[in-house]
Amino acid sequence: MKILVVGSGGREHALCKKLLQSPRVATVFCAQGNPGMSRDGITCVDIAELAFADLITFCQKEAIDFTIVGPELPLSRGIVDTFRAAGLAIFGPTKEAAQLEASKSFAKELMAKYNIPTAKFKTFTDYHFALNYVEQQGLPIVLKEDGLASGKGVLIAETLSEAQQFLEKHLVTCEGKVVIEEFLVGEECSLLAFVSETGIYPMLTARDHKPLYDGNHGPNTGGMGAYSPIPELDKAAQAEIVQHIVEPTVLAMASEGIPFTGILYTGLILTETGAKVIEYNARFGDPEAQVLLQQLDSDLASVIEALLQQKEPNIIWNENEVTLGVVVANANYPQNCSDSIKLSPLIIEDDAMAIFYSGVCEEEGELYSKGGRIFMVSATKPTLLEARETVYDWLQQQNLAGFYYRHDLGLLSLETIQ
Repeated sequence: MKILVVGSGGREHALCKKLLQSPRVATVFCAQGNPGMSRDGITCVDIAELAFADLITFCQKEAIDFTIVGPELPLSRGIVDTFRAAGLAIFGPTKEAAQLEASKSFAKELMAKYNIPTAKFKTFTDYHFALNYVEQQGLPIVLKEDGLASGKGVLIAETLSEAQQFLEKHLVTCEGKVVIEEFLVGEECSLLAFVSETGIYPMLTARDHKPLYDGNHGPNTGGMGAYSPIPELDKAAQAEIVQHIVEPTVLAMASEGIPFTGILYTGLILTETGAKVIEYNARFGDPEAQVLLQQLDSDLASVIEALLQQKEPNIIWNENEVTLGVVVANANYPQNCSDSIKLSPLIIEDDAMAIFYSGVCEEEGELYSKGGRIFMVSATKPTLLEARETVYDWLQQQNLAGFYYRHDLGLLSLETIQ
């Protein structure tokens, strides 16, 4: 088989790498990809993720068997609809179904209509009405930009001044739409699932780390690392989330005449009254994909092929080990990261470890940083403690001047289970 993956980050690196492990796959192309991927035998193609016509022409010329879409933007712009209209196989939701991620208000209204557990909310386009609502509800309170924001469009406002600045930016300067939610207390987790017309196939649980700093402080980012599975969340708890949240979501979309196929990512908060939805994504998370795909024992290419052909997939997860990955970012992230820093050679001698590149470019055979999140290093070990120690021991041995990473990944679960 020949497969195309659309995207250029660490998530796409992980997808490509997993697909290449299949004995049935000859070549994996990635558009646009990044130079770090080439080190794993991935063929990068210089076509932008929104250049749908060029991507279609490439697929036809290369006789691509199917395409997998990594990022949210092409999904929200209708890449799946466009490919299907051209008679090409592609895995992901339609433009209409991708609203589940692309519009916070759409998702919240769907949850309200079908009684799917989530925080109480209201949607606003008027600054004064929104500010008045914040004053009535009290602080802290959660403010969300309605559209796509690369994981950085959320503010937990702890002061009225913070809320005012956010609302001014999104409702006055940009004349957009904002969803305002109650602040919920609890630990966060993610549950992703493969979804097709044949059924819903949950993955293992995962925990992302959005805030920039240790202890979950600082501004939100695209994600500073993840681990899977979450040891304190047992199978019974996971089954309850699937029964009361994931399945009702898929059924709700079908009832609205918008069937969802692809990867459904449900971001959750585990409150005292049960799990509630924080957000949906219509694709693999980044960095969740990097850890989840290493826990997948099945042939990913065969899984996707079966789902596209509306057949029952053979999906087997490694439930005896834990994968933990830490993202290394530019020291200025998530602010302007225009500087380019040469990366020292990143050498891994442990077969249970992996590196996934995201923000890198290449000059004379050397890799340089390009953007915010640069790479992720992971380890798969029998316990969370071993995986954590392996990753952080390796990081401490590297020359990472000019870069930054969190030091506390996995501690929350380790403190809970001890």
